[in-house]
Amino acid sequence: MNWLYLVGIVIFLLGLMFSIAMHEIGHLVPAKIFGVRVTQYMVGFGSTAWSRRKGETEYGIKWIPLGGYIRMIGMLPPRPGDDPTKLRSTATGPFQGLIESARDAAQEEVQPGDEDRVFYRKKWWQKVIIMSGGPAMNFVLAFVFFSILLVGIGLPTWAPIVSPDTNTCVIPMAEQRTACKASDKPTPAAQAGLKAGDRMVSFDGQQIASWDDATRLIRSHGAGPVALGIVRDGKPITLNVSLIAQDRPNLQDPEKIDKNVGFLGVLPTQIMQTQSVGQVVGYMGDLTARVAGSLVNLPEKMVGIWHAAFSGEARDPEGPVGVVGAGRIGGEIFSSDMSNENKLAFFINLLAGFNLAIGMFNLIPLLPLDGGHIAGGLWEGLKRAYAKLLRRPEPGYVDIAKVLPLTYAIALVMMIMAGLLVYADLVNPLTLTG
Repeated sequence: MNWLYLVGIVIFLLGLMFSIAMHEIGHLVPAKIFGVRVTQYMVGFGSTAWSRRKGETEYGIKWIPLGGYIRMIGMLPPRPGDDPTKLRSTATGPFQGLIESARDAAQEEVQPGDEDRVFYRKKWWQKVIIMSGGPAMNFVLAFVFFSILLVGIGLPTWAPIVSPDTNTCVIPMAEQRTACKASDKPTPAAQAGLKAGDRMVSFDGQQIASWDDATRLIRSHGAGPVALGIVRDGKPITLNVSLIAQDRPNLQDPEKIDKNVGFLGVLPTQIMQTQSVGQVVGYMGDLTARVAGSLVNLPEKMVGIWHAAFSGEARDPEGPVGVVGAGRIGGEIFSSDMSNENKLAFFINLLAGFNLAIGMFNLIPLLPLDGGHIAGGLWEGLKRAYAKLLRRPEPGYVDIAKVLPLTYAIALVMMIMAGLLVYADLVNPLTLTG
């Protein structure tokens, strides 16, 4: 392990901590705007590495950079009829005991004069905004990172520019070699005088805008002469080439073979192609749909993680990856031989994808995730609207404490999943090559 690998891991962790800090700011700002007393704003878990109090809030960093939180007073309402200033006996049932203990903890920091500053007493739409602020901040960060990547740097794209790696001879597909033999025939491109760096711009009078265009036109033409327009050193040139027919792998399924398709004999060049802001929206939309599908299939994906961890099966490139695995990918990126521009693009893409995934995961309507609190606020708003429509007395606050047993069970499952991901990322990590 070289020092560049470690630097890559550290840079990724710093980016992750920045994303976590911004997520919590997404909760903190609306909470303060709506008058909720926030006693702590922390990035990380475990013991405190540094903290400073400003006003009524302690701001700090903890040693384990795997999350963060803000502490708002009065997250859970007291039991109906209870005087929050009086002690009461503890329930004996196991689940009821957990609920009442949580209620007590939620009331511990409530001081005289805080009655209207507790979270549970806020309007339902204020609760929704406060709890939606974190995921919303992740989505904003993802959009910013993707915009920097697509608009500022660009995406790796195969361009219709002749690569220096292009062979000058026709090598039979069945032969696994790259070097030419004296008996090999020259390619149509070599015969026509195509050189590395030539950009193909037209084929038989049809414009070529991408490598996909060039491939489609060449293959569909078959064998025979054709006029190929190129740009060489800034000057347009037309070359007369005579394509030959070859068996080539199918573009969608390389295991299938397309018979007697047109063959020119050039390889493309990879370039960084910038996109428009509108394309950023489309790119995020497509990726959001894929992440949503992964979340729906998360139990099945975790079965694959189990097999990868304990049976040595290959990791699914579209499967989940934990912080440890993402950090290792960050190390691979930084220590690789790719250009600095490509390294930066990979890093930004990694952070953007993580922010998008964290934002969507937190919207799952289950406690202890933000989505569980959002669902509680929406349910409270629905109940109040229904009561107002029927002119009934306004219902009380939605008591999310009643689902705490389920919350603890889900939290346990999440910890097991996180532990499994960490183990799989250590023994069978997902790498840049798959």
